Amino acid sequence: MQQTPPSSRSAVSAESAESAESPDSAENPGSDDGDEAAGSENVFGLITPEDWYRVPLQPEDRREASVSALVKRQFAGVDDQPALRRQAQEQLLGAAEAGVEQGGVVLYLSFLEAAGIPLSASLLISRLQRRFDALDTVSALSDKGETSQVRLPAAGRAVRRRRTERTREARRLGSEFEDTVVEYFVPVPDRDEVLMLTFSTPLEPIADAMAELFDAVASTLRWQKKA
Repeated sequence: MQQTPPSSRSAVSAESAESAESPDSAENPGSDDGDEAAGSENVFGLITPEDWYRVPLQPEDRREASVSALVKRQFAGVDDQPALRRQAQEQLLGAAEAGVEQGGVVLYLSFLEAAGIPLSASLLISRLQRRFDALDTVSALSDKGETSQVRLPAAGRAVRRRRTERTREARRLGSEFEDTVVEYFVPVPDRDEVLMLTFSTPLEPIADAMAELFDAVASTLRWQKKA
């Protein structure tokens, strides 16, 4: 699998594998602090492009504050679009709440642009309370999309699946394209738990290039012990 490194402008984040709380690294690029907890626990680190905005999903007040900060940033200097601003906030809160329902701990939203064109994408990181077995995972997932066993440079073994889906949002907007979804299932060290990375983009015409970016981000995943 060819992996293209993310942009040199990047934000580093470390998240607890046991807790949904984590530092707001997107607002503070370069931070690498995990959550503090009693004893030692596994935390993961991930490098994302700088223009990916990070929304912690728990607790609720932190999620809402992060979305409000994002809307404020996106509408900076624009005071004559209150309806559009409210709509953007509602959509972002809806996306964040949907992530919570899927067991998500953090959501990243891409605001990258190329030649003035937004490169829309998202990354939802979730925790699955189940034992990881590569062969069983591949077998269970193979009926939907292209599934394979892979090895991430620092995080080790994982299962990767690429598939397409026509989302409710795409149908609502009348889009003719399907979303491209790339998922990684990674076992949490010393726990019967799986970390799931779900990348998604509606940009079907450049889906292969976006998938390479997703693979590059996933390749930066690493584990460390946090006291």
